[in-house]
Amino acid sequence: MTETDLLHLLALQNVAKIGDITAKKLISHCGSAEGIFKEKRKNLLTIDGIGTTSISDLFGKYHFEAAEKELKFIKENDVECFYFMDGNYPEKLKHCIDGPILLFQTGNIDLKKQRIISIVGTRKITTYGVAFCEQLVDQLAVFNPVIVSGFAYGTDITAQKAALKLNLQTIGCLAHGLNQIYPSVHKKYAADIERNGGFMTDFWSNSNPDRENFLKRNRIIAGLSEATIVIESAEKGGSLVTADIANSYNRDVFAVPGRITDSQSMGCNNLIKFQKAHVLSNPMDIPYILNWELGEKKKQSIQKQLFVELDEQEKVIYNYLKTNEKQSLDMIAIECQMPIFKVAGILLNMELKGVIRPLPGKLFEVI
Repeated sequence: MTETDLLHLLALQNVAKIGDITAKKLISHCGSAEGIFKEKRKNLLTIDGIGTTSISDLFGKYHFEAAEKELKFIKENDVECFYFMDGNYPEKLKHCIDGPILLFQTGNIDLKKQRIISIVGTRKITTYGVAFCEQLVDQLAVFNPVIVSGFAYGTDITAQKAALKLNLQTIGCLAHGLNQIYPSVHKKYAADIERNGGFMTDFWSNSNPDRENFLKRNRIIAGLSEATIVIESAEKGGSLVTADIANSYNRDVFAVPGRITDSQSMGCNNLIKFQKAHVLSNPMDIPYILNWELGEKKKQSIQKQLFVELDEQEKVIYNYLKTNEKQSLDMIAIECQMPIFKVAGILLNMELKGVIRPLPGKLFEVI
């Protein structure tokens, strides 16, 4: 992408009545952003879905004046720009109809051949939510995923701090320009994130963290990743919007269930109830459903480490399930010669240790 290309794309992005979907239609018809500004108005109106309202403000000179200012900021601050038709544009986001035509980035982000997940949730995260989020990132670390979030209070920063602690790449998707950090209290994490990840946004440097920007930003969080994980959420909240967007992109959504009396679990429980999300009761549910694979050497080392932590009865059940694969609670109790009530308790402990997982139909299997 040349500087001239970028200038015209910025000018197009500055037209208030032309969003990303309309911009892509125009670019497809005219071949480039520059071609749009050179095309006659009457020819643009022949494009399906393009009306007089959309392009009424297209040819104002001030769009290029604004683009020149933003281009200066981009050059002075070493901001990387990605055009949706270029090969370096995030692959998963490229398949989202409303993905931004231009994406701005700082840091050291590498998304090629990476497993990417988004972790979102309430800003008023509970101690239970913090513990589960940290456990989740810790147990997924062997798969080396990229952790995407919104760099906000609560769940977002909890997930991103956990990623930094484990040296995982993490991306903060901002609801404003790259000239600032919001909330300001999170500035202390910015340098670490840029060393092992970075920040992304489609907002210009003159954009402030307004409420509507957060909702718009959520499509990038959902679009970058193969799965969105909601840790905790009230009955209404931005993380539920992100989950809905992820569903619209045909991406997997996971939600951590909670007690029906807990206000910060209502959103997750509803996602599960209305079949908009997988139940996430064990961190290993994610690689299982997403079909992530580890190298054989890593599998053996993890298995050995977990095996050491089992007591004698747990070893009996573990070995039985390892040999016989998916089995019901009743069959495990019969074959392992243990009372069913005792087996139920042992299986729960093993699930918490991340050794086994429950399956539909009241079955259990080794991870």
